[in-house]
Amino acid sequence: MQPPTVVIAIIARNAAHSLPYYLGALERLNYPKDRISIWAATDHNIDNTTAVLREWLTVMQRYYHYVEWRPMDKPTSYAGEMGPKHWTNGRYEYVMKLKQAALNFAKRRWADYILYADTDNILTNAETLNLLMAENKSVIAPMLDSQSAYSNYWCGITPQGYYRRTAEYFPTKHRHRLGCYPVPMVHSTFLLDLRKEGTKKLAFHPPHKDYSWPFDDIIVFAFSCRVSEVQMYLCNKVRYGYVNIPAKPHQTVEDDRINFVHLYLESLIHGPPMYLSRYIYTPPKQTDLMGFDEVYLINLRRRPDRRERMLWSLYEMEINAKVVDAVDGAALNSSDIKILGVDLLPGYYDPFSGRTLTKGEVGCFLSHYYIWKEMVDMQLDKALIFEDDVRFQSNFKRRLMQIMEEVEKVELDWDIIYLGRKQVNPGDEVAVENVRNLVVADYSYWTLSYAISLQGAQKLINAEPLSKMLPVDEFLPIMYDKHPNEEYKSHFLNRNLQAYSTRPLLVEPCHYAGDPEWVSDTETSTLWDDDKVRTDWRGSHKTLKGSSPPSGIQSAYYRDEL
Repeated sequence: MQPPTVVIAIIARNAAHSLPYYLGALERLNYPKDRISIWAATDHNIDNTTAVLREWLTVMQRYYHYVEWRPMDKPTSYAGEMGPKHWTNGRYEYVMKLKQAALNFAKRRWADYILYADTDNILTNAETLNLLMAENKSVIAPMLDSQSAYSNYWCGITPQGYYRRTAEYFPTKHRHRLGCYPVPMVHSTFLLDLRKEGTKKLAFHPPHKDYSWPFDDIIVFAFSCRVSEVQMYLCNKVRYGYVNIPAKPHQTVEDDRINFVHLYLESLIHGPPMYLSRYIYTPPKQTDLMGFDEVYLINLRRRPDRRERMLWSLYEMEINAKVVDAVDGAALNSSDIKILGVDLLPGYYDPFSGRTLTKGEVGCFLSHYYIWKEMVDMQLDKALIFEDDVRFQSNFKRRLMQIMEEVEKVELDWDIIYLGRKQVNPGDEVAVENVRNLVVADYSYWTLSYAISLQGAQKLINAEPLSKMLPVDEFLPIMYDKHPNEEYKSHFLNRNLQAYSTRPLLVEPCHYAGDPEWVSDTETSTLWDDDKVRTDWRGSHKTLKGSSPPSGIQSAYYRDEL
């Protein structure tokens, strides 16, 4: 038996930023290409979508059974359109006609299936077609992940045809329940089984004679399914891929591109990641330092997966970074640590587990310390530091550059600006005047990412912290005089570090303690002065998501009662 024949409908507009990944995903589908026909259309573009599609189709037509190509180079906008992301009735109607034309094409060629997949939907699971066909449904969609609560289905619909949030939505979205579920709406990416009797009546255009819902292609099709008694299904048994959050009507193609970059970064964390097409030339990105003298990425040599993910993430955001080989605490024995001049801060114990410093924490501190020292030695005015397990918030680069521009404009005296951290007392932090999204930092954990000035690096070096070491994320709050332990602070006299933080934070951890993929080289280690005593994260609440110190634990601890 030959596999069923499939038509893949590609309808592209201003999608040059996502097409290389979208088409790369189609190339990698584990399905015989000689059983697939491509129906492709593009229209009203202000970018080079047409050229990208033409380049790909020219090469791929020799592999697919048949290719039909319908480019429209002019005009570049619809009548009454207020921007490329604005949906007028004319645009809705034209898209409906295109989708109907693809459906007619599939029927004329006696195709068994037609797959509609928007060009910002990336099917990273190569088995998607096989898995959907195996469900034997008339209309079925693979649930796609996004950077937010958005996905390619509705669990509820109002009597007027609008979206309605239901109790089933988030358990489905977060995969707390797994399966294939009947839903009133699937969109963006879905598979139609044209062999089924009911699908013969389905149509995008013209709308059904009884149609009175909003003039929208996805709602028109959902109504067509309803009146034809064809049930739509959503399947979330496995990860199929990603859907980009649509740009708002007032936004631009550039905003759409920025959203897509963030989606790409998410795919690197959760996997499987997106891959570029092998048949499209993609010009190299022009990276820069965002106005800093250096951008450092701290990475352990034995974590090449993290290094690769971070370098791809930074490259995609057009950020140039210098990789710094972290000091591997696991490779240090107690005598090595003594030779380096490291000694424990008198009386230090972890406030949660009661243990002293770990070798991982020593390695982490030294990794940051050597960067501060390089800044001082090379007289770098300001630098940006990343650890290798961070997740970037949307539009990271532009948001950070705007903050730094305002900091410079008001001539703010700063030493360190946290971009990612764990806030212990977020309600106590005061906003900085005349700088949006910046606050005076209070007691914090973590050193995920921060900007540091030459003046700040010099202050940290002058404190001579190696001879009285504690974790680096405890040392920094001491230096800006926000640490609650007075005994610790007494060992550091000049606690005048000017510390600030972005609000909201621009990065967060990729994973938290207890997550399946979470690994900590600082918590999971051995004690700094004893190679035999193993440690792990379970005694420390510091690495848990959203956890604050249990009531009373700080005051008890800081009275040396633990």
